[in-house]
Amino acid sequence: MSKEFIIGSKVRVVALPPYVKTAEPMPMLRPPDVIHLGEEGTVIDRRPGGYWGIRFTKGAFLLDSQYIDSTDNPPESQSESNSTQEL
Repeated sequence: MSKEFIIGSKVRVVALPPYVKTAEPMPMLRPPDVIHLGEEGTVIDRRPGGYWGIRFTKGAFLLDSQYIDSTDNPPESQSESNSTQEL
């Protein structure tokens, strides 16, 4: 199941794909080193096939949802500690 993001929300790269595709009318494949692990970008649109258009400092690229995560989500350790405090 692919993750859902809100247009305009901030996301972080959690894994690098073997290549990245530019989010232009005529897309081009680029090497993965145009973005960096941990780099943050803004979601600009949703594309077919589970791809998201994301604006980074070096341009806009299409990434599958498995390579990005929302920066709005609390880390796992925080959410686990909150649930144990409620018990």
